[in-house]
Amino acid sequence: MTPEELSRTVLRAMRRAVDAGELTAAVPERAHIERPGPGGTGDYATNLALRIAREASAPPRRVAETLSARLAAEPGIARADVTGPGFLNITLDDDSAPRLVQKILEQGGRYGHITPDTGALAQLHTPHELRAVVVADATRRILRSQGVLVRVTSDEAPDAEWVEVMDVRIDGHGQPPSPLTTLRPVPAPRSPDPLSLGRDAARWALLHPAPHDRPRTDDDHHLAQRESNPLFRVRYAHARTRALSRNAADLGFTTAPGEADASAHSLLAALGDYPTVLAAAARGTAPDRLTRHLVRTADAFLAQAHTVLPLGDEKPSAAHRARLALAEAAGTVLAGGLSLLGISAPEYL
Repeated sequence: MTPEELSRTVLRAMRRAVDAGELTAAVPERAHIERPGPGGTGDYATNLALRIAREASAPPRRVAETLSARLAAEPGIARADVTGPGFLNITLDDDSAPRLVQKILEQGGRYGHITPDTGALAQLHTPHELRAVVVADATRRILRSQGVLVRVTSDEAPDAEWVEVMDVRIDGHGQPPSPLTTLRPVPAPRSPDPLSLGRDAARWALLHPAPHDRPRTDDDHHLAQRESNPLFRVRYAHARTRALSRNAADLGFTTAPGEADASAHSLLAALGDYPTVLAAAARGTAPDRLTRHLVRTADAFLAQAHTVLPLGDEKPSAAHRARLALAEAAGTVLAGGLSLLGISAPEYL
């Protein structure tokens, strides 16, 4: 169960409590879902009870206890514990991992996307500056993944070299319409020229830092094939997932989502959080959130990639098929995220 799905499940439980007269409050559009903080329990936590307690005219802990009883009956949830002043800590069923992996494999590159279009419109505007235009282009792609129609304008038409090398698109230039969101990240340095990195490395160099941080554009950092280069780690992790699938085929076995190893918890958490990260990146017009999440996903996968294939004379087992399915799901998310950033995901690296 992804955070977005869990948010809907929590709201459904609240709606049932309201319909039954157990609570008196308006059901919000969204329940905030996050990983438990230090000392927390379970897979996820929500502060919904604290948010609605005043409207419900009840102490937050009593509201949380009401929601807990409803949530425990929801499919996919093992239990919902009340902690602190009224937080709900939610533990998912053990079979939630196979369902998540199966969902990613079925949806492919559309995992985390919202369909059909929501009808929402976004107008982005940029100054005539390379980084701003690249950020706007990536933001457009992410917003479209969330069902939003987007128009991007700039003070001037982009330079021909920007279009050719960076594959950016502007819908219009000149006096911007309103209302709009103007994107003004810290400009890219003139030297070294980001375009000299090529499309993939240049886009990553301009998108990975937070908007208020000055990007680095030296080729020693972004083109080096070493662990200190986050783009290399992400693309290497994707290529590794593809190599594992090829190697498994040579050994005569394929994927079968199943129970995950304890060592895969971080990877499962990253895969489950991906839809929420896309939604947050869209709301905040912040592609850097997606770049950081791809690094997190890649690192979590690489930490357990060595467990996927049988060793020596070991025969492929159900555990290997489940690990392979998880690896392919990781590759799917990495490729999908890179695509939204306008960056390629090669199968060989």
